[in-house]
Amino acid sequence: MSESPPWKSPFPQISDCIGVRASAPRGGARAMEAPVQTEMVELVPNGKHSEGLLPVVTPTAGNQRVESPRRSCVEGEGFLQKSPSKEPHFTDFEGKTSFGMSVFNLSNAIMGSGILGLAYAMANTGIILFLFLLTAIALLSSYSIHLLLKSSGIVGIRAYEQLGYRAFGMPGKLAAALAITLQNIGAMSSYLYIIKSELPLVIRAFLNLQDHTSDWYVNGNYLVILVSVIVILPLALMRQLGYLGYSSGFSLSCMVFFLIAVIYKKFHVPCPLPPNSNTTGNVSLTEVIKEEVPLEVETEAAAFCTPSYFTLNIQTAYTIPIMAFAFVCHPEVLPIYTELKDPSKRKMQHISNLSIAVMYVMYFLAALFGYLTFYDGVESELLHTYNKVDPFDVLILCVRVAVLTAVTLTVPIVLFPVRRAIQQMLFQSQEFSWLRHTLIATSLLICINLLVIFAPTILGIFGIIGATSAPCLIFIFPAIFYFRIVPTEKEPARSTPKILVRRAWRPFVSLCLASC
Repeated sequence: MSESPPWKSPFPQISDCIGVRASAPRGGARAMEAPVQTEMVELVPNGKHSEGLLPVVTPTAGNQRVESPRRSCVEGEGFLQKSPSKEPHFTDFEGKTSFGMSVFNLSNAIMGSGILGLAYAMANTGIILFLFLLTAIALLSSYSIHLLLKSSGIVGIRAYEQLGYRAFGMPGKLAAALAITLQNIGAMSSYLYIIKSELPLVIRAFLNLQDHTSDWYVNGNYLVILVSVIVILPLALMRQLGYLGYSSGFSLSCMVFFLIAVIYKKFHVPCPLPPNSNTTGNVSLTEVIKEEVPLEVETEAAAFCTPSYFTLNIQTAYTIPIMAFAFVCHPEVLPIYTELKDPSKRKMQHISNLSIAVMYVMYFLAALFGYLTFYDGVESELLHTYNKVDPFDVLILCVRVAVLTAVTLTVPIVLFPVRRAIQQMLFQSQEFSWLRHTLIATSLLICINLLVIFAPTILGIFGIIGATSAPCLIFIFPAIFYFRIVPTEKEPARSTPKILVRRAWRPFVSLCLASC
């Protein structure tokens, strides 16, 4: 019988997958030791990451050193072979979301009800001070995303809460999860509050109802519950954010329409508004009104319709929380990064920069033209101010429908990180369950609906959330996580990035916390 050939593994290059480092002894000496791996990305299905990320080395016969794998070769084979020269990124599945869809999702996460309160913020700061604060917060938001991406790349963690765990253990994880929960519950509450206040006006205008009625179809409390069940809940049950890219793009187009309408109305609404009358805003009516008013009233009107460039009053303290609230998207950054096709930190940073730049331009234009339309008469919710002009104006009616559509489609994206935070705190070691997935989303919507039904005004939501959780997510947590996670061997405490973080963050954190 011929000698059987030696056994050959059916899996080619299996040693490359499991990380075997072996060499023959030199002249009877000990084998060469394997190079020490300074960073290891740990991947576990269903987004579960265990906390120990150091390579485990086990001795074998023949003085060989074998690094114990944290996942099977079959699980990561396809990903590693696509780009063997690149460093693996943290993900438990292959991302399929394109660059454009990721921009839509992140922009939609940034854009929300905050745009409706920025004209009020400009009225209480002045144009120059508002522009300075808006620019500073936009730049710091972009840089804090850079810190988050850099920290997550070092430890291979894709969840905001897990970065808190790596930095400060369980207290850090709970603090991050609590801030995300409060922030996004406040954001969803503000969106649903807009539905509660604006949808009855839209229905009343469509039905041409002059008087207030007590019918259920013009009751905001019933309508917000109806929208939550029929529209928001089915979208909130999506398992991945990438599926919401198309709805995000449509939501952004609705907000662009809102911006165009605000700019258009600036040139068609008279200033000041005639008392106790609804105008259509045409030029001939404006001229008639100007002929009838006395000279003294004209002087007062000229003073009222003069923009302010620098203003400080008791309401100025609300402006920083409102602007901070308008730029919060950090809990959504890492989930979007995870689902990105061919992910890299540079690519995700470009997505973040582009999204923030687009929102910065839209925010400034909406605030500027909204303020120049009503000046000091602008309300905390811009759309409500247009009721003074004409409650049945067709263009404003279309704008209301567009804004309602936009905020409704934004709620599922904002709900995604809250559900993730709850799962990280309570169900981290358990497999994915559709029942638990559905129950968490339903419970959150029930709580938010109750909060919206009993909330007095939207300004309180902007102020409280913008002064508490928003500064933590934008300024405080990314900075301290970066300090704790990035090793001193890679970046000493006196390095330029860490000094920049220390010096640039302090004044804005102090202002946000003082506004509480």
